Amino acid sequence: MDTPHADEPLFEVPLGPEEAAETPRAKVDKTFRPYDRDQMYLLPPSIDDWVPEGHLCRFVSELVDEVLDLEPFLAAYTEQRGYPPYDPRLMVKLLVYGYITGVRSSRAIERSCTDSVPFRFLAANQAPDFRSIARFRQRHLQALRGLFLESLELCQQAGMVRLGRVALDGSKRRANASRRKAMSYNRMLKSETELKNEIEALLAQAEATDVKEDAAFGETGRDDDLTGELARRTSRLAKIKRAKADLEEEARRRARDQAAEKARSAGKDEEAAARAGSKAEVEARPEDKAQRNFTDPDSRVMKTSDGSFHYCYNAQSIVDDAHQVIVATRLDNCPSDSPAFEDMLDEVISNCGRPPRQVLADAGYFSGDNLDAATTRSIDPLIATGRLRHGETPPSAPKGRIRNDATPKERMARKLRTKAGRAAYARRKAIVEPVFGQMDVVQGAKHLLLRGQHAAAAEWDLLSACHNLRKLFVVKGTAKVAVT
Repeated sequence: MDTPHADEPLFEVPLGPEEAAETPRAKVDKTFRPYDRDQMYLLPPSIDDWVPEGHLCRFVSELVDEVLDLEPFLAAYTEQRGYPPYDPRLMVKLLVYGYITGVRSSRAIERSCTDSVPFRFLAANQAPDFRSIARFRQRHLQALRGLFLESLELCQQAGMVRLGRVALDGSKRRANASRRKAMSYNRMLKSETELKNEIEALLAQAEATDVKEDAAFGETGRDDDLTGELARRTSRLAKIKRAKADLEEEARRRARDQAAEKARSAGKDEEAAARAGSKAEVEARPEDKAQRNFTDPDSRVMKTSDGSFHYCYNAQSIVDDAHQVIVATRLDNCPSDSPAFEDMLDEVISNCGRPPRQVLADAGYFSGDNLDAATTRSIDPLIATGRLRHGETPPSAPKGRIRNDATPKERMARKLRTKAGRAAYARRKAIVEPVFGQMDVVQGAKHLLLRGQHAAAAEWDLLSACHNLRKLFVVKGTAKVAVT
């Protein structure tokens, strides 16, 4: 389809030239406001007039200009030579505003710098191309990750974090990985053998061809005639070998840890547990159905909330009860929630300088070690010991004193069935689950864009920081940011 020239009309007008030039008129002698797209500006336009006072983009602009520490971004520029890059303030504003409003793709941000008034306001009417945006994000990934602590500090200064009651929960985040680009361990073994045979056959064929051509035309002394098919197979074989080695290493590590823990549970000393772990490590082998993904090898197959299975990461967040501010967050590829409990408590203390009074968590976090981890940090834990069906009401606490020989699980179950325990634990869903919902709907955080656990964790920290900044903007109700 031919694209019309700039001077050509987009639509054919079947009227004559005099009729076509007439302006349509209403049935009555109505006066309209002047409208002329060819009218030139009488005075130079001001970018400051583009958005109203109190707009979110003004908040972001002032935040970056006057509050955030840009030294980690500026420190990356160590050479004076080269074409001048975009100002880091401009790029940080675009990324922060994009991640707050759900425009996260570098191509989408590039389009928005032309189509969206707030983005044009932040970019000062410049239009960075998507490659520049993507390279800036990748180059300054660690600095962008550090915005989470800055956002939390601002929320603390605004009195939005009280640490009276916090809630911990995990949420599966879809990785940027295709299920069609994955292979099981059993299939890797077969494919590795097949590719080796194909490569040997291609090399033998290439060698025979070289001998024949050298005899006919003379030796050329060139070694760069590797065929495309051979290069493709060699690259695929290398990927399969790396994925296969990762699965084998993971199987050895799991077998070693399980055998050592089993030996300790049986009352054996550390030396005997180490010997048991070493023996199990030598004999370990991955399951035939164990998989690795080639587009994002760090992602893992996890069950999501809709009951389906996808390549995901597991995001953990601790949220304060006062204003739903995220006070601690992390992202890893472990499907289970329980191992993250102790580290998340330590992160809250490190980020905020003191522990919360009470922590709420669902049954996925329950274990005796996690209860001890909370109490030793002077935190009151309320962790569910089991799951209730939808609409099911927990039974009332039994009367009388609890048995002296009751297990930690029985004690926690009784605590949750008291009137105070039920009232406190009922707040868990209202504290933490709306945060994930808001991030999914407003920020589009259900899917991660960056690949690899390090990059995906950095992107999740940036998403969490932007969630806190959006809360700060709503609470303050103004574009002015307090600087202390």
